[in-house]
Amino acid sequence: MAQRRVGLWMIGACGGVSATTALGLAALTRGLTPTTGLVTALPRLAALDLDEPAAFVVGGHDVRQATLLSAVRELHRRSNVFDERTISACAPDLEAWSANVRPGVSFRPNAALAALADRPDVRAVPSPKAAVELVQRDLRAFQQAHKLDQLVVVNAASTEPPFEPGPECDAADRLAAALEKSTTALPTSTLYAYAAIDAGFPYVNLTPSRGASLPAIEGLARARGVPLAGQDLKTGETLLKSVLAPMFARRNLRVHSWVGHNILGNRDGQVLNDPENKASKVRSKDALLAELLGYRPQSLVSIEYVESLDDWKTAWDHVHFEGFLGTKMTLQFTWQGCDSLLAAPLVLDVARLSLLAQRRGESGTMGHLACFFKSPVGVTEHDFGKQFEMLELYAGG
Repeated sequence: MAQRRVGLWMIGACGGVSATTALGLAALTRGLTPTTGLVTALPRLAALDLDEPAAFVVGGHDVRQATLLSAVRELHRRSNVFDERTISACAPDLEAWSANVRPGVSFRPNAALAALADRPDVRAVPSPKAAVELVQRDLRAFQQAHKLDQLVVVNAASTEPPFEPGPECDAADRLAAALEKSTTALPTSTLYAYAAIDAGFPYVNLTPSRGASLPAIEGLARARGVPLAGQDLKTGETLLKSVLAPMFARRNLRVHSWVGHNILGNRDGQVLNDPENKASKVRSKDALLAELLGYRPQSLVSIEYVESLDDWKTAWDHVHFEGFLGTKMTLQFTWQGCDSLLAAPLVLDVARLSLLAQRRGESGTMGHLACFFKSPVGVTEHDFGKQFEMLELYAGG
């Protein structure tokens, strides 16, 4: 039987996360790296009929003048995170996939995101509907050119400012009508999400941007029979919060304050240096403590751009808590990791699980993927242990 062919379409295709994901796919296919970091490689998920790395073809949109190979080499030069032999061996794959990267679509971006766009053929559009049609044309052309059995669309673009939806976002028919109007204010991430889901492709949002997290698009996903997941991939400080906060709750230790200070470089940090864009990320990182503890301690999350760190991010957290006889104590931890290397295997995980969900006939929000996200759509549970049990249950474990 011929091997299935599936597409992985990355919005923000030449960013660090997307390029690292592509390198990882090529390295796994060539047997150059173990499956360390891949949740879907765990024995407890072995029963799932997931696509192998060799089945994937990569494509995407980007507003920057770059290729997958140039993005990998730049990340390696600035952050020293890859093995040069792996890059050289996988270069033919990265070059071939780079031919699938199309110029991004731009509709009223904010200043921080517009500043990143240096590709001369970025397509500015007059209306949301025009953006949706261009994206769908690219997706269908990619699917046809590579004879793909399935295609999953993943948003790995830079974080947008917060977006407060209006009444047009409450129902699919209202949103479809609003797309016709050039005055309709919708974030670019939502236009990409609408385009993918309306065309019948699973969609995953790795960012805090609004994306598909609107009642109208969630309803559209159910109507089209399309699964969706997100939002904001959980890779560092928030992952630790979702593990440690339940520990305090279960030991009946009262947390008085939780302060987290984050520093990072790379383009994500550059975009988050803009106060509007930063607001989306801070809101996402600070949302879960009250749910996990059952009360709201004093909390503070800060995110600062430190250019020299490049793709290495550091989080320092200070937890002030009270124990028996009113004794106050402190937990401090430091988390340092390479942003793209932490995220890339999870991208492959959610892509494989999304494609499987569609083959199973599932649609709407994929609650069993909650453990991958800071703000999981369709799920109110933030305890990482309980979230992971949801994935195990889905896998039949």
